[in-house]
Amino acid sequence: MGQRPYVVLSCCVSLDGYLDAGGAERLLLSNDADFDRVDGVRAGCDAILVGATTVRNDDPRLLIRSERRRRERMAAGLPAAPVKVTLTGGGDLDPGARFFTAGDGDKLVYCPDPTVAGLESRVGAHAKVLGLGPEVRMADLVADLATRGIRRLMVEGGGTVHTQFLTAGLADELQLVVAPFFVGDSRARRFVGDGTFPWHPGNRAELVETRAIGDVALLRYALSGRCPPAAG
Repeated sequence: MGQRPYVVLSCCVSLDGYLDAGGAERLLLSNDADFDRVDGVRAGCDAILVGATTVRNDDPRLLIRSERRRRERMAAGLPAAPVKVTLTGGGDLDPGARFFTAGDGDKLVYCPDPTVAGLESRVGAHAKVLGLGPEVRMADLVADLATRGIRRLMVEGGGTVHTQFLTAGLADELQLVVAPFFVGDSRARRFVGDGTFPWHPGNRAELVETRAIGDVALLRYALSGRCPPAAG
């Protein structure tokens, strides 16, 4: 097996570190300019991963918005959009979610072995269901993606998934965008949950880039020696 994929964690949070507003309505944290930046990052990746909670709550399409970027990918012999990846413990995924219905590219669903049969009956017509043993571990997931030719993986949340990648030491780069307002509701989801992280007061992550994008701020952190410095 080759080297594991390069893993980029991408997230936008409020000033007080929340991913949403805690209610049913989706909170838009970013702006059009940053959405376009994220679209460019997606276009440079082989796969995009979100957790099942994000599929249920946000119903993302996980496609490339820019027609120019789609054409450039296809001209390079790549599919128009990266492979979509999600993971679930209990298999609670709706086959009508846009993760499954939007786009013609490959979709992968990782789950524990006991969940495979039931999940295949629900979403097997739209995605490849893959068992990873008694539980889904991020190290096993990225190892399997490597065997499928995935060299660059973008992880777009949610908080539980980010926590799992970070605590496992499997992230190479964090692209954290901060929106200029507060949520102020402890019921809302945070960027990460509790855990033991490789980066702490005695081992500070390296800030390699800061950039204002309209009214939001991009902070790019190197989480491994594989992360390149800022362009220019």
